[in-house]
Amino acid sequence: MNGAESSASSSSYSSLNALRHDGIRGVASVPVADSKVKFVIVAGGVISGIGKGLTSSSVGVLLKACGWRVSAIKIDPYINVDAGTMSPFEHGETFVLDDGGETDLDLGNYERFLSVNLTRDHNITTGKVYMEVIERERRGDYLGRTCQVVPHLTDLIQDRIMTAAAVPVDDTGLPPEVVTIELGGTVGDIESAPFVEALRQLRYRHGPQNVCVAFVSLVPCLGVVGEQKTKPTQAGCSTIASLGLPPQLIFCRSDRPLLPETRAKIALFAQVPVEAVVSLHDVSNTFKIPQMMQEQGVTNSLISSLHLSWRLPTLLERWGRMASAFDTCQGECTIAIVGKYTGLADSYLSVIKALEHAGMALHRKVHVRWVAAEELEEDGAVVRSSPPPGTMAEDTGRGAGAATVATASPTERRVAHRAAWHQLQEADGILVPGGFGSRGVEGKILAIRHAREQRVPYLGICLGMQLAAIETARARLSGCERASSAEFDAHADPPIVVFMPEVDKTRMGGTMRLGARKTVFAPQAQRSCLATQLYGRHDYIMERHRHRYEVNPDFIQRLEQEGGLAFVGRDESGQRMEIVELPQSVHRFFLATQFHPEFKSRPGAPSPPFLGFVAAAAGMPLDADAIAAMTERVRSQEPWRPTPGDIATAQACMSSHWFSLRI
Repeated sequence: MNGAESSASSSSYSSLNALRHDGIRGVASVPVADSKVKFVIVAGGVISGIGKGLTSSSVGVLLKACGWRVSAIKIDPYINVDAGTMSPFEHGETFVLDDGGETDLDLGNYERFLSVNLTRDHNITTGKVYMEVIERERRGDYLGRTCQVVPHLTDLIQDRIMTAAAVPVDDTGLPPEVVTIELGGTVGDIESAPFVEALRQLRYRHGPQNVCVAFVSLVPCLGVVGEQKTKPTQAGCSTIASLGLPPQLIFCRSDRPLLPETRAKIALFAQVPVEAVVSLHDVSNTFKIPQMMQEQGVTNSLISSLHLSWRLPTLLERWGRMASAFDTCQGECTIAIVGKYTGLADSYLSVIKALEHAGMALHRKVHVRWVAAEELEEDGAVVRSSPPPGTMAEDTGRGAGAATVATASPTERRVAHRAAWHQLQEADGILVPGGFGSRGVEGKILAIRHAREQRVPYLGICLGMQLAAIETARARLSGCERASSAEFDAHADPPIVVFMPEVDKTRMGGTMRLGARKTVFAPQAQRSCLATQLYGRHDYIMERHRHRYEVNPDFIQRLEQEGGLAFVGRDESGQRMEIVELPQSVHRFFLATQFHPEFKSRPGAPSPPFLGFVAAAAGMPLDADAIAAMTERVRSQEPWRPTPGDIATAQACMSSHWFSLRI
C-alpha cells in the first residue's frame, strides 16, 4: 500500500478492525472445520488459454463477497524459473509484484479482481521446484536417498502451496481462509503430471471437505445450427477424474449459453449435479463473470463443497453495479497505444485494464487504437497483426494474433505509414508503454513529439518516460540533436538515458530494478504539480518498477531549465528520476513515470496517472478542485470498501461463529 492509500484507508477500516478482533473470525475466533485452509483447484482441459485465470479470479470474488479472506496461487508447468525473460508475443505481459516477482499475467487478474497484493511465492513453476530439489540434493539434504518425482518433487510442490497459502495478502494482516489454485496448461499434458499428482495428494491429506475441484472446458458449437458438442468436456472430466481429482464444478466455455440438454448430458457423464455444470459464455466485459456465476448458483455450490457459509450479498451487488456501469458509460474517448508488441493485446494487458478502470470510474468508454511504432517511421517496417480488444473470449486467446514484421513493398509501407499516422492524429490521448530494445523507438519518439507539440494528452510509462526525455533533449537542448539511450546505442552522444550502475549486465533473469519502490515528491512541487494532485498530495508513493536504464542525472538540470520539463518525483536518494511532467500552463496533460502504475490499478480504484490521463483525453476539467472532487468520487466507488450498512450487518451476525467480513 502506498502512502496515498494508507492514510485514506485507516479510518474507513477502523470500525471493521474493531469487529475483527472482537470475535468475528479473528485470530482467536472459532476456526473453520478442522482449522485447515480451504482450497479451490481450477484446472482445464481440451485446450490451454481457455480462461482458467478469469474463472479462478471470479471464483475468488464470489468467496470474498461471502466474507472470506481469499488468496490465489498460479502453477505454471514450464521450466522457466519465472516469466521475466519470456517473449510478450508468446506469453503476454510479465506482471510485476510488490516484492519484485516477475510472474504470469494471471496474477494480475487475481490482484485486480480480489484487491490483494500477492508475492513471488504465489507463482509456482517447474523451474522453481526442480531448481530447489536439485539444490537440496547437492547440499545433501536427502541423506543419500534417490531423488524422485514422487515423493521429493510432489512434497516440495505441496510445501510451496502451503507456504504461499499462509501469506497474508490483504489489509487485515491475517492469513487467507480460502485459496484458489490455478493449474496452468491442460490436464493430461506431460508437463503438468507432477503438479496433478501433488494436488491429488493435497486433496487426500486435507480431506475432500476442504478441497473443491473445478474443471474448465471448451464446449464448441458446430454447424449452421450451432450444435453444442460435449465430447471434449466428457473426455476432459474423465481424464482429470482418473488422475484422482474428480471435478465438483464444471465451467463450460462457449460463445453462447449452454442449452439445458447440454448441461444435463455433461452432468450425467461427469457424475455431478446439473447445477454444478456452469455456462461461461461470452460477455460484454469480464467484470460480469462473477455475477454470471452467481446467477447459476456457483456460490451455493462452493459453500456446500467447502462447508462454508454465505453472508453479505450486498458486496457482490456492488460488484455487479460496477460491471454494469462498464456498458453504460455516458461518453467516450480514444487512446492510441504506440508500442512494439501491438500484435498481441495480452502484451499490454495491465495497461488496457488500467484504462478500463479509469474509464469506468469516470463513466467514459475508452476505445484503444493500436499503433505499431515502426509504422510511424518514414521507412519503417509493416507490422501485420490482429490484436484482440478485450472481451472474455478475446482476452483468453493467448498466443494468437502475434505480430510479424513483414517484408513489404514500398507501396505497402507508405499505406501503413499513412494509416498509423491517421490513427495517431485521430486519438484523444497518446500512451507509450514500457518496452525493451531499439525496434520502433524512433516511431515512439515521433509520437511523443506530436503529443507535445499538438498538446494531445500524453502518458509515458517506463521507456515512455525515457523517450520523453530524449525527445525533449533533441528538440530543445543545444548540441543534443542526436541524443539517445545507452540501451539503443552504446556510443550515444549524448546519452540521455544510461545503464543503472547496480544492475547486473551479464544475467537477464531477475536482475532489473524490480518491485515496489518509494517515489518522493519534490517539496517545491507538492502544491502545484499534476502528479501530486492526482495522488492526493502525499509526500511519497509506492509503485512497482521493472527497468535497467534511467534518465542520466547529469542532464536533469538542462532538461528542466532549457527543456521545460519538471522532474517532480525522485527516489529516496534524490538522484534517480521517477516522474516527469510539463507544467499545466504549457501542456494540459503531459506526464510520464519510470514506474509501472498499471500494475496497481484496480476496478473501482484506478491508478491515479491513468485516471488523470483518461480525464484529460475525455476533455474533463483538471484544475486542482476538479481533481480533488474526482478522486474523492472515485474512492467511494470501490467495490470492496465497507459501508456503514456492512458494519451493521456484521454487528447483527456477532452470534454466528461462521460469519466473516473480509474486505
